[in-house]
Amino acid sequence: MTEAGQRQKWWVMAAVTVGVFLSTIDGSMVNLALPVLARELDATFAAVQWVVLAYAFTLVALMLVAARLGDRYGKQRVYLAGFVVFTLGSLCCAASSSVGTLLAARVVQSVGASGLMALGAALVAEAFPPAERGRAMGLVGAVVSVGLVSGPTLGGLLLQALPWQALFLVNLPLGVLGTALTLRFVPTDSPVRAHPFDWRGALLLVGALLGFLLAITLGPHAAEPSVLLVTALLASLVGMFAFVKAQRTARSPLVDPELFSRAEVSVSVLTGSMVFLASSGLVLLVPFFLQDLQGRPPAAAGLLMAVPPLVMGLTSPLAGWLSDRVGTRPLATLGLGVLAVGYLLVSGLRLDTPAWEYLLRIACLGLGMGLFQSPNNSAVLGAVPRQQLATASGLLSLSRLLGQATGVALVGAAWTALTRLLDPTRAADPMLAPLEVQRHALSWTARGLALFLAGGLVLTLLHWRRDRLAPLGT
Repeated sequence: MTEAGQRQKWWVMAAVTVGVFLSTIDGSMVNLALPVLARELDATFAAVQWVVLAYAFTLVALMLVAARLGDRYGKQRVYLAGFVVFTLGSLCCAASSSVGTLLAARVVQSVGASGLMALGAALVAEAFPPAERGRAMGLVGAVVSVGLVSGPTLGGLLLQALPWQALFLVNLPLGVLGTALTLRFVPTDSPVRAHPFDWRGALLLVGALLGFLLAITLGPHAAEPSVLLVTALLASLVGMFAFVKAQRTARSPLVDPELFSRAEVSVSVLTGSMVFLASSGLVLLVPFFLQDLQGRPPAAAGLLMAVPPLVMGLTSPLAGWLSDRVGTRPLATLGLGVLAVGYLLVSGLRLDTPAWEYLLRIACLGLGMGLFQSPNNSAVLGAVPRQQLATASGLLSLSRLLGQATGVALVGAAWTALTRLLDPTRAADPMLAPLEVQRHALSWTARGLALFLAGGLVLTLLHWRRDRLAPLGT
């Protein structure tokens, strides 16, 4: 590679780094702001849930679309459009005066983020030679950890000193910087006329997920099951069955069914979705616990929320290095076990829990995530042929986003239902229930998540045992 090429690859890395940082930090900052948004916009818990859900759902729906558009029209063009749309969406978020307009602006934001998330890794892979791609991908992973850690901290400081609109205005200079870097240094690639995009599969998946999210988000707030909610749930089930059937016959399916014929892939993808479902759901509730229940200011809450991703960022590289030596399954299994214990520890949080005790309890979640994620991803990528690595990588991203989107809705619905069940005052909104009732609901929600992940641990152990006994039966 020439000296000019050596310089350009690092400028491409800079453009991708800005995009990864923006799309990562934005979600973690907004989670912290949910209690503030509920108060400032006079919104219910169900409404502010969708500030997170709208972003996550749009990412799920459009990420594979953005990847295919990059193939057909050029990755640089679609990535550049991602920066422009994300920046404009951030400006619209800051200008929102109601929760409805904020939700619409979050969708615009997420349309741009889908292009950034779908194509960033591909741009890095093209810019760096094969011998350096592993290190380059490691740097991208480090930026993700930095975004997760700095999001709550920066968000807390901004909320402490400025109105909530500052959370979105801070994206503007970074968006302009990323746009300039992409225009100047990311080479314009030639479009590739690949297989036609599976629009039928995409529409079925979007419809099934939308019906599911509507049902579980609005269901707990209905006095009795309404025709609309039942219809949404049935449509979701029918849509998911239709999606699976369509993938079996599609010429270029969104998800290749043959991948799931490998038990290593199906078990690892399933447990990965379970982990992200649990973690994203708890992240939704922790800001309410720290600010509304314990009365901590946003800045202090942001610092406390930064602990799990910080521990995860420190643990993940070590777990990846160890998995190359002892195998992926032992570490991924250990990570699942640590996570289950972590949620049990979180269930013991009290209204008067001091900061040092909170840190000890919550840090276990970061340790479990760090031990689990890298080895689990390696297990999936190591179980497929080389020609299917890109498909498997996309499947991992899709399963992560699906877990995050459904986790916010499911865990929020569980906490809402438990609060209603435990509240003697029968408050109209769970945030109006007595503080101790909300805390009890959080404890039982965390216990449920611990049991949920224990099920994933049992599934992993059974799969591990079956593989160890398989040679004996042949």
